[in-house]
Amino acid sequence: MLVFWKQKLVILAVPKTGTTALAAALGQDADIAVNDPPELKHAPLFRYNRFFRPMFEKACKEDGMETLAIMREPVDWLGSWYRYRQRDFVKGKPTSTENISFDDFLLEYCKEDRKPFANVGSQAKFLEPRPNGTKVNHLFKYEDQDALLDFLQNRLDRKIELGRHNVSPEIALSPSSEVIAHLHEARSEEFDLYKSIPG
Repeated sequence: MLVFWKQKLVILAVPKTGTTALAAALGQDADIAVNDPPELKHAPLFRYNRFFRPMFEKACKEDGMETLAIMREPVDWLGSWYRYRQRDFVKGKPTSTENISFDDFLLEYCKEDRKPFANVGSQAKFLEPRPNGTKVNHLFKYEDQDALLDFLQNRLDRKIELGRHNVSPEIALSPSSEVIAHLHEARSEEFDLYKSIPG
């Protein structure tokens, strides 16, 4: 999570959406950069609403903060998680996807009670508006980097160059059409939210 006080902007770090690269490029200029622990670095909107927003409003007398987040196409996002959990440092752990096909990973993700290797959260849940009206004010598609960078460069009044960080291993993924159809049905909220983002 990055907070830019004068610009009244909070960048929420949705996992596997390039926010590590954003933090590397912008972290030194942020007024608050939350890098650890992961539960705070990747604080979803509900956690921001519960802890950070009240701090800004009550302690700092600022109620005009806006939030920004990035969402990745759901199958691509899940593919990134699958590849990430193929890394050597995960091997032998319950979260490893070693010796598990991408189809099986997706099918497990569709379940309510998932095994650890497919328990990677939900972008839709991460970004879900709160009953008190708190929401993501600026939501961008991961695939539309030009729009994201245009917005940030205008808002922060600086040039931004992104490097590659925390990149998952290159693995060709070919999920079956049947599994993709089941994923769309079981996790329709993910696809509906992604389709609602302009661009």
